[in-house]
Parts: sequence; structure tokens; C-alpha cells
Amino acid sequence: MEEAVEEPLFCDRAAGIDIGKQSVMVTIRVPSDSRKGGRQQETREFRTVRRDLLALADWLRCWGVTRAGMESTSDYWKPVFFLLEREGFDCVLYQASQVRALPGRPKTDKLDSVWLAKVTERGSLAGSFVPPEEIRRLRTHTRYRRKLVQARTAEKERCEKLLEDAHLKLSSVISDIHGVSGRDMLTAIIAGERNPRVLAEMARGRMRRKTALLEEALDCSFFTAEHAFVLQMMLANIDHLTAQVAVLDERIGVLCRPYERQIAQLDGIPGFGPLPPRTSSPRPAPT
Repeated sequence: MEEAVEEPLFCDRAAGIDIGKQSVMVTIRVPSDSRKGGRQQETREFRTVRRDLLALADWLRCWGVTRAGMESTSDYWKPVFFLLEREGFDCVLYQASQVRALPGRPKTDKLDSVWLAKVTERGSLAGSFVPPEEIRRLRTHTRYRRKLVQARTAEKERCEKLLEDAHLKLSSVISDIHGVSGRDMLTAIIAGERNPRVLAEMARGRMRRKTALLEEALDCSFFTAEHAFVLQMMLANIDHLTAQVAVLDERIGVLCRPYERQIAQLDGIPGFGPLPPRTSSPRPAPT
């Protein structure tokens, strides 16, 4: 038999944090005071308010803990991770599915924190990428912008369904009913215009070649006052979302100024590029 040599730990003084919405369970593992080569641990519970998290940081600092590992539980990990990061600790965020995949993982909050501490001290898992604070601020804006664009797209789809309900086949002739021509027609319909020929004459540019088709598509026989009321609200909501996107675009442009060189490098890669400019500006809601 050969003597087995224990592999050195990745981190001598580590903490595992099991995160909940209102509280966190924290286990620290440090070298033993009484047994050479042994380990000792202690587990405490802290609330997730700032005062308690600062107390947690002080406790970790008293024991010389330098590295803390935690799971990416919903968004609850963020205040814990960001505060400890700001306090100077090396924080590691583990993907929950990878932690669960490791054999022998216990199920209680306390045992979960012990398990995370062991994973952290051994370096068993690679942490997820967490961008620096400046990029996180920028990403907050870009992610909200994406949500607003998605909400605007959903509202446009509801608008098209409403027109189908009113037997207005405008989208069968115009690819973008929210372009200049389409919006002028919809605004006129809401205002009370029902003559298909008058509505079709509002087409601009190449769209004027489709005047005959537009007259057929703009038959307002089934368009009611109720349709007009809801359509007005939809268009107002679309314009409101467009205005919010424009405000965010301006703010994102300011936040991107320190990274103009990196953006230019990305722009040089085929398939990458800045967002296309908006083709139309928001207009007041029709009355």
C-alpha cells in the first residue's frame, strides 16, 4: 500500500452561503486550532438587510475568510454578492444546476451552506462570470431596453389582431402598418374617416402603387366605435414605449462612451453592429 497524499485545498479559509429571500445561512471553514491538518467550521444565519450583511462581512473578516461561494438563486444573490464584493471579498457565483449535479449534496439550508463551503475550499466548480460594476450598470439599461422593445412588439401584434377582428386587412398590403403611411391611415380611421378611397390616398412613396389593394383592405364596414377606442389606446401605448426606448438609447450612449474603442472593434466583426436607427419618431396619441 502506498501512502495517499491529500491534495492541497484551493482556499484555506472559505465560506459557503445558502441564499434565501429574507435570510442567508453561512458556513465558514478554516484550519483547525487543535488538530494539525484538520478543519473546523461554524454556521450562522444572517438577514438580508444591509446592516446584517455588513455584520456578516465583519464576521468573515474576523476569521480571515477571503473567498465566499454561493448559488445563483433567483435575484436574491445580487445584494449579498455585490456587498461582499465591495467589502473586498473574492466572491464566486455557482450555477445552481451544476451544484445540484455534484453527488452527495445535502438538502437543508445549513447543510447546503456547509456543502457550498466545501465546494469553495476545494475549487470543485468554476464560478459564473459576473461583470464589473460599471458593466452591470450599463447592462441594467440594455436589458430594460430589450424588455421595452418586446413590450412594444407585443402591443403591435395586439393592434394587428384588433384590425383583423374589425376585418381591416391592412397588414396584408402593408408590411409595416406602423410606418408613416400606415399610422396616418390608422389615425384617420380613429378620427372617424371611413371612406376607403380617402384612406388609400394617404399612402406615400412606393406604397401609392398599391392604392387599389389598399382601398379593398380599408373597407371599414365592420369597424366600430369600440374598435376605435381600443386602437387609440394601443397606438398611444406604442408611442409611449417608443419614447421610453429613445430616452434609454440616449442614456446608453452616454454609458458606452468609455468603451468606444471596444465597440468599434466589435463593429468590425461580421454580424456585429450597432442598433439600426429608428425609422420614425414618436407622435402624440390621436384624439
